[in-house]
Formats: sequence, C-alpha cells, structure tokens
Amino acid sequence: MPAENLLLDPEMRSKLWTRVIETIENYTSNIASQRVTPELEPRKIRSLLAACDFERPMDPLEAVDFIARGLQQYQTHAPHPRYYGLFNPAPSTMGIAADALVAAFNPQMAAWSHSPLAVEIEQHLIRCFGAWFGYDTKQTDGTFASGGAEANHTALLTALTDAFPDYPVRGVRALEGQPVFYASSESHHSFLKAARVSGIGIDAVRRIEVDDKLRMNPQALEAAIARDRAAGMLPFLVVATAGTTNAGVVDPLADLARIAARERLWYHVDAAWGGAAVLVPELRPLLDGIASADSITFDAHKWLNVPMGAGVYLTRHLEILHRTFRTQTAYMPREALGLDVIDPHLHSLQWSRRFTGLKVFLSLLVAGRAGYEHAIRRQTALGHLLRDQLRKSGWSIDNDTPLPVICFSDPGGADAQAIVMRIVSSGEAWISSTQIRGRTVLRACITNYRTEPGDIQALLHSLNEARSQERSQPAATREKAVSS
Repeated sequence: MPAENLLLDPEMRSKLWTRVIETIENYTSNIASQRVTPELEPRKIRSLLAACDFERPMDPLEAVDFIARGLQQYQTHAPHPRYYGLFNPAPSTMGIAADALVAAFNPQMAAWSHSPLAVEIEQHLIRCFGAWFGYDTKQTDGTFASGGAEANHTALLTALTDAFPDYPVRGVRALEGQPVFYASSESHHSFLKAARVSGIGIDAVRRIEVDDKLRMNPQALEAAIARDRAAGMLPFLVVATAGTTNAGVVDPLADLARIAARERLWYHVDAAWGGAAVLVPELRPLLDGIASADSITFDAHKWLNVPMGAGVYLTRHLEILHRTFRTQTAYMPREALGLDVIDPHLHSLQWSRRFTGLKVFLSLLVAGRAGYEHAIRRQTALGHLLRDQLRKSGWSIDNDTPLPVICFSDPGGADAQAIVMRIVSSGEAWISSTQIRGRTVLRACITNYRTEPGDIQALLHSLNEARSQERSQPAATREKAVSS
C-alpha cells in the first residue's frame, strides 16, 4: 500500500501528467492577463494551509489543483511580461521540460559513475561558457552551483586556497595575519556572507568607492591595497562586477585585471547577470578584460532564462577546485577509478544535488546561441526605449549603463518608495526601489523575453499616474503612507 501511494497506478499517473501539463500550459498562455503581484495576507495563506491534513491524504488531482490555485494567487509572477525585477527569469519552455525530466530520472550528481551523461553535459557547458568569456577550453574548469551566491562563495574559497595553501586543512589558523579582499561598494552582498561563513569575517571585506558612473575606482583600489599591505594585512582577492544588481554597471574589468596581476591577487569577476552580454557582438566590448579573470560567476537562471536556480563557477586553473574541495571517503562509488573524469563531489561545495545543467543544455540546444543573442539584444533595446520614454515624461535617469537596468527618479520630489508601493499594490507591474549615491530611486529591469513595447508603455502610464497621485497628496499623508 505505501508503494502504491507513492508511485500511484498507471491510470492515475496518466491523469496526473495530463493535469500537470494542462496547468503549466494554462499558466504560460494566460499569465500576461493576470495580476503581477499577490495580496500580502499571511493569515489567509496560513488559513489555507491549515486545511491540509497529512493524516487525511488528498486526491492527486485535487492536490495539483490546490497548489496551482495557491501559486496563482500568492506569488509575484516573474514570468509576467510586466515584471521589471531582480533578474528573476521567465523560464524557457525547454528549461521547464528539462526540470520535469530531471525530477523523473533523478540523476545523482555526486559521482561520475552514477550519472556519466549528466556530469559530461555539465562539463561540456562549462567549457562552452569558458570559451564565450575568452578562456582556453583546455584550461577551463568549473562547477554548477545553486546560484550566484554559492558561485561567489566558491570563488572566495578558491582564492583563499590559492593564496594560503594550508587553508583547506588548517583554516584561518594557517594565516599569519588578517586576510582582506576588495570589492566595490556596489558589489553583491553575497561576498559579505561568504566572508562570514568562511571564517575570515566581514571585516575582511574592503568596499572600494565608485566613480561617478558607479564603477569601482581603480585608483581607490590601488590605494586600499597599499594601505593594507603597510598595515600588515594579507590581500588575496579582487572582485569586479559585470552588471551590478543595483544599477547594471560594469566595472573597468581590464584595469582591475592589471592591478590584480601586478599585486599577485586572485581576480574574480561576478558576471552573474551581465555575463550574458558576451553573446551580443555590440555588447561584448563591455566585458573586455574578463578573460584575464582567475574565476567567473555566471548565472544561467538570469539572462539565459532557465528555471531557478542555475549558477556556474568558472576558472582557468584546472587544479584549484580539487585542491579546495577534495575529501577522502570510504563509501563513495569507485567504478570510475582510472578514468579521465571528474567526480563532482570533489569539485564543489555541494555533495548530492540535482542535474542543474540539463535545463541550460536543452534551452541552448533548441534556441541556439543566435536565439539568445536575439532575445538579449531585444531586451536591451526595450531598456533604451524605457529610458527615452521616461526622459520625455519628465523623469530623471540616475544610472549610466547600456544594459536594461534603469534607475530613475522624479525631479519634482515625488517619493520613490511611495510610487513603488502604489504600482506593486495595484498588481499592474512589479518594480522596486534602491539606493543610488544615498538617494532612494526607482528601479526597473527588463528581464523577460516576452516583454513587448506595449508593456513598456503600460509601465510608463502606471508610473506617471502614480507620480501624479503622489504629488497631489498633502505632505503629512505621504509620510504616513510611506511609513506604513
């Protein structure tokens, strides 16, 4: 009986697969006509879940319908063409199909011998990505990760291992002083977490000032390294960003590469989102210098639009992952001993994990590089369209990047966060606010290959309406609305 409840009989499985497919197709076909944002009602959601009693099993079809209704109602819909958000993807159809196949076949990715095709597909992708960024494919290594945060954490650990060879065994006790590394004040906060959990502490992070275009200032970096060396600190890593989360800015990669090389520091480029610009010839010069990086973070679940999450860590040092993560075990499979292969558990923070690379592989296999080039070029053009329309409507643009991240504000003083709340609560779109040079501004990013010029016009209309309403409110009312 328990096995039957877990497997279900063939007739029920057939009905279940049909219902799942119908649910996915209905969502994909109709999402553009739905609200982008949910009601934020914790009590309603908890009340809904309170009716789920694990002592009384539910019919499989009812269970699918239950979760589909719930996700439809209580989710910010990143696949919606009016989601102008934080690099969350509208998933490719082949990516969805791949994740379903992975769930069914359930390959174990810790040992090569258990899933040789899956491991080789991921290694093939890593070599392809390395080539895109200018690496020699014969000198490219890497690993798939849960996302950019894990890939950045991996970069920190490999940099520590390269600078302090005893670190993997003795930890921070192997260090003769305080290690420090450098990232811009606009860099991703995952490096703070990585510093904390790696044992070197967030005091090891030097946040380097940026120039008037929000790029890391090379002169400020050089000065910080000199100060730290004079104080007896141990510099070991420079982190550049290719497409900052806040403003879509690319640091001066070539200049920072030269500084890192001269100072003999590991050079890492966090290209989690902006790295996909390498696929578009006219955008590729933004990443000049990235081939000099010792390691690169790239997220396929951002601008390659595969389902969450598919981070990638790349390196041009073939032995560094093995030196950082190798372990000795008595229980792992040994069928592949003597073969020229890599066991992923010796190359990664993770041990058991799902076959992350298939959704990337199948999406690229069907769309091709040219398909992604077209989609990224189109989204970039929509970013230019939004900037132009905002300027014509009297908004100020607060960042400078050719990539489709637009930070903007109202010169007339309408409160940015209040405008965000008006639009998000209406369900018409999802945008956000952020801080640029100490000021709160609005932020919109075109991340969806289904976004059309009409969606840009709809967002502009919503913004202008919200600004007008906000300007017409008495100051005291505005302050109360924002604080609540």
